[in-house]
Amino acid sequence: MKIAIPTANGKLAMHFGHCQQFEILTVDPDAKTIASCEVATPPPHEPGVLPAWLHEQGVNLIIAGGMGSRAQQLFAQNDIQVVVGAPSAAAEELALAWMNGSLVSGANACDH
Repeated sequence: MKIAIPTANGKLAMHFGHCQQFEILTVDPDAKTIASCEVATPPPHEPGVLPAWLHEQGVNLIIAGGMGSRAQQLFAQNDIQVVVGAPSAAAEELALAWMNGSLVSGANACDH
């Protein structure tokens, strides 16, 4: 399974469309382990581009601070589960919290 987390300066970028990079973690949710982490620079942000690009990368889940409802729909159309309202933390910390069922999500940090 692959989890994508938009990051800036080593932590979750609160609005995924404006992130500097994505950390794409290959995980084993049953063993609750991270096998690898790669850093990928996304293409320029335009509606629909990031969901399709992350789908091409084999991503199954995105953890974000904020994301608009249309973007969430586009991710769903690309078979990518979305978790919004995540706190600003390191990607590995967020992935482990999600696998352990302890990821605390707050309000969606995006209002469009």
